[in-house]
Amino acid sequence: MIAAFPELLTRAVHFPRCVSYPFLHPEPASLMSLSPDAIATLSRVSTGTITTVLLKKGLRNIWMRGTKPLRPGQPRLVGPAFTLRFVPAREDLATPESWSSPISTRTAIEAMPKGCMAVVDAMGVTDAGIFGDILCARMVKRGVAALITDGVVRDVEGVLGTNMPVWCDGFAAPPSVAGLTFVGWGEPIGCGGVAVFPNDIIVADQDGAVLIPQALLDHVLAEGPEQERMEAWIVNEVNNGAALPGLYPMNAETKARYAASKK
Repeated sequence: MIAAFPELLTRAVHFPRCVSYPFLHPEPASLMSLSPDAIATLSRVSTGTITTVLLKKGLRNIWMRGTKPLRPGQPRLVGPAFTLRFVPAREDLATPESWSSPISTRTAIEAMPKGCMAVVDAMGVTDAGIFGDILCARMVKRGVAALITDGVVRDVEGVLGTNMPVWCDGFAAPPSVAGLTFVGWGEPIGCGGVAVFPNDIIVADQDGAVLIPQALLDHVLAEGPEQERMEAWIVNEVNNGAALPGLYPMNAETKARYAASKK
């Protein structure tokens, strides 16, 4: 990359050699296209149902720990992941001056495409707020769908005032550099103990945030609504006095009654 950008021969000494340099391409990142029908379908499928559907495919670890809705009653949201990554704070890098660096959350926000879900690996750190009201306000202007993190935000009153939907592990007064160093975006991360790749599909609701691997999107689109219909039918049976054995999970007789109810 240095050969392609000779000016970095003099600039690179200011940045860690292990860090990628997405700021060389500041235009918005490419975004996986989700059809309106896919978004509408996933908006009607709960994160709980998605975990059940993907558990049947062998995926047990898709729910991001620590991702709780900042505002109660936030609607379910769906979108492709735009990833950001922090590492532990290092005193020569985690400084207020770093906010003006080309490798900064400010630059990353300018690369966020409309409709993305910004997923931030904050290593579960809860005593340093990764984003505050000003950064969230800019994300709203850029059309970012939501902020998802296993860390915390700061300036919580202002963040709520921006109406940016946020799923996080709470809030704290200190800034990110008090406990974290920002190192890049648009790469695989770990958020809440889950491996998240750019353009994985994120669904977030009152139970938190889950991901759907791109390769399994069609499977969830097909099976998710059916799982919701089946469970709604079971709830109705329970409300009508049915006992659980043979109902949940269904035995052969119950499966036949359920199939007949769909005709």
